[in-house]
Amino acid sequence: MASLTQNSSGFLAKLSALVGAPEDALCLLMSILLGFPLALIHRYTLYGQDPVSQHLFFIVSGVLLGFWNYGWSILHPIITVCATYAIIKRLGSTKQCLQASFLFNMGYLFYGYLTTSTEDYDIKWTMPQCVLALRLIGLSFNVWDGSKPDSELSAFQKQTALKEQPSFLEIAAFSFFPGSFLVGPQFNMKRYQDYVNNRLIATDGNSQKLPDCIIPGIQRSSLGFVYLALYQIGNQFFPEKYLLSADFENLNFVQRCFGVGIWGRINLYKYISCWLMTEGVCTAFGLTYNGKDSSGHLKWDGCANVELLTFENATQYDHYIQSFNINTNHWSAEYIYKRLRFLGSKLYSQVGTLAFLAVWHGFHSGYYMCFIMEFIIMYFEKDMVPILMKHEQLQLLVKENFVARFAFWILLKVYTLIFMGYAIVPFVYLSYPKYMQVYRSIYYCGHVIFFSYPLLAPFIKKAIRQSRPRSHQE
Repeated sequence: MASLTQNSSGFLAKLSALVGAPEDALCLLMSILLGFPLALIHRYTLYGQDPVSQHLFFIVSGVLLGFWNYGWSILHPIITVCATYAIIKRLGSTKQCLQASFLFNMGYLFYGYLTTSTEDYDIKWTMPQCVLALRLIGLSFNVWDGSKPDSELSAFQKQTALKEQPSFLEIAAFSFFPGSFLVGPQFNMKRYQDYVNNRLIATDGNSQKLPDCIIPGIQRSSLGFVYLALYQIGNQFFPEKYLLSADFENLNFVQRCFGVGIWGRINLYKYISCWLMTEGVCTAFGLTYNGKDSSGHLKWDGCANVELLTFENATQYDHYIQSFNINTNHWSAEYIYKRLRFLGSKLYSQVGTLAFLAVWHGFHSGYYMCFIMEFIIMYFEKDMVPILMKHEQLQLLVKENFVARFAFWILLKVYTLIFMGYAIVPFVYLSYPKYMQVYRSIYYCGHVIFFSYPLLAPFIKKAIRQSRPRSHQE
């Protein structure tokens, strides 16, 4: 095994030098793509067969991929899975089980961050561990929901609640599923159980045969390669450290603002490419089946993590939230935001959810600054958009005048480009001195605009109301 690891490391080192990409990133990319041959093996030898055989295949495949990337650090996820199973087995479908699982999984993740974090974004065992933490915490919620009467459950909870405790093999296979163990996407245990027990997909009365999901999977992953190419090309002109360079400092204010926006867009492509590839792998397995559309065509978006049309056509910050990292956002909405209903305030629930996501990402101050910016920008949009939508003169102008409509569209595109980049600066640079250097170079314009808005909002709203036609004034 050590010899095999050394040989692969030598190969990756040569490939890294050839393409100019980090060795650990290449290893991760190749591990994701190895999901396709694994999907073919499963499709033609194991699908529709004994679930135990499928569980073992997924466990062995996922653990080996993890070992190739992280060596013996793969023991950390294994320990986590075993401990979570023991907690569920010991405490059963109780609130205490949920609490113990939550504290253990988040505590173990924090231990990983404390012992491995550096000033940069690292590809270490904590990467799959953070995905696994959400998966196992979600599993514990599902087990707890299984003990409640249906009348107390939401529609989503009824779909995911587990009336029976899953076995150790089910939990391990669910955790190490090779299409999603390393970087996601998230899916629930019920989907996995339906998949291995032939309940997820039924075709022409023959549930033993998978419909063609290989081609849709390849197509989805191919889009990932397109975005990876865009990232690699863009990174040549706007590398990760560009905003800290003298070249950036020598630009004028407007150029620096656009530079931040373009740089941020390029960095988002890195994540999108990875998610599209993993989604394609999960589709090739058949796990993403989501019924049929109105025309009777099969839908393979059950684990979609990015909505490209919404992302590329974004004219509001909220559009990025809706289209980016969809599964994690949905997980947060269902397992954190809605579970904080007892706080009695949507605002408090939103703050609690964003705080959880920041902590889940790690201890770097950049994560907290990023989510603070997300919160304040979303507050601004949710307050302003309804007012502008009700402004009859503005809406009539945009509707009837093409030039005005195009100018307004350009304005919104510039707004989303610049301030999405502005918000993710600390997420990429992580450390306070680095991201504050960037913010200082553009005079903290995002902080000035959005943090001053709550104070200026009454005056802005009054000015907008006074600009309406007199016949419509209250």
